[in-house]
Amino acid sequence: MNGTIEYVTLSSGVKAVLDHRAGIVEHCGVAINAGSRDESPLYHGLAHFVEHTIFKGTQRRKAWHILNCMETVGGELNAYTTKEETMLYSTFPSGNLTRAVDLIADIIINSRFPATEIDREREVVADEIDSYLDIPSEGIFDEYEDLVFAGSALGHNILGSRESIDTFTSDICREYLDRFYTPGEMVFFYSGPENPAKVCRVVERAFSTLSRHDVPRQRVTPAVLPPFDSRRDISAHQAHTLMGARVPGISSPSRYALALLTNILGGPGMNSRLNVALRERRGLVYTIDAGTTLLSDCGLFNIYFGCDHADVTRCRRLVCNILTEIAEKGLTERNLAAAKKQYLGQLAVASTNTEQQTLSIARSTLYRGSALTREQITDNISSVTRDDILSIASHLTPDKISTLTLG
Repeated sequence: MNGTIEYVTLSSGVKAVLDHRAGIVEHCGVAINAGSRDESPLYHGLAHFVEHTIFKGTQRRKAWHILNCMETVGGELNAYTTKEETMLYSTFPSGNLTRAVDLIADIIINSRFPATEIDREREVVADEIDSYLDIPSEGIFDEYEDLVFAGSALGHNILGSRESIDTFTSDICREYLDRFYTPGEMVFFYSGPENPAKVCRVVERAFSTLSRHDVPRQRVTPAVLPPFDSRRDISAHQAHTLMGARVPGISSPSRYALALLTNILGGPGMNSRLNVALRERRGLVYTIDAGTTLLSDCGLFNIYFGCDHADVTRCRRLVCNILTEIAEKGLTERNLAAAKKQYLGQLAVASTNTEQQTLSIARSTLYRGSALTREQITDNISSVTRDDILSIASHLTPDKISTLTLG
């Protein structure tokens, strides 16, 4: 993070985080503290559906005008939904801040959700649902989370189902918007060369009519369920396997040790332990990686691989052996130092992607009230000890692992 970050609370109650940095490209948007876990059981997929249809017309703009507004100056308008957050944001050439902010504010405050657009977008989302069903390497993550979080608000996929999206109406979408897109649950974010005082003036003016009231809500932490070992037969050339376990959430001090361990096991480097053991040495897989999903009150660690049907058992055994070895022996000081150096180097390389950096700052501000500086991140990673690695590895022993295989 090369910029100077400022935090401001606007008169509307929206918190703003402003990353002042040099460049010819700017980013801005709004992070909303609402996702699929906040939906009513009757309306699974509504958070994602609203994220789609919020672009389909306001009191001032038709869908085509919204679509075209940033594109005509070479910019982009994007959005995504997760279990806990929704992001609406734009990337654009410098000099178009007012255009972008006015558009995003108009969408959030004045979206109308026309019935004809709702019906048309319903088919688009249905096709998106089908596309995931056609790609086991992606769909397995949703199916796995359905099992891990069964019986809780986290235990359904973000897209919903064809049956659930068929029930969504304009009124239902507007009610969701009014309930969850409120000032106290939003963070406006900006990254670029504009003076922060100017950015604040532009945002204040654009969001001055946002007057929704925050509604109290409570997220219930899902119970930790017994480990499972599930297999579903599908017609595919490969078998797809996801192995994982519950871990602490985004606010846990152990997240830095978890980040390091995840990178050691199956990060983007070709020298990750799982990649070396299963691909480089034995040629059993094309893809194997490890990842985490850290939520406000819990987290999930997982390892994904695709392999020949006949090799699933062997691959699983090798994964378990590696997890056991780290849980029992940990890392040497030399290995830990090398892992820290690699991880911090990867962060430095990733920092050149200013859009992802901006979204990361927005997420951190949404969840924790502020974003960590690069120096703070470096200190936190550098402070991880061998005992910290052993402690987090104890969450990932084979007896705690739940496994889903499709194939």
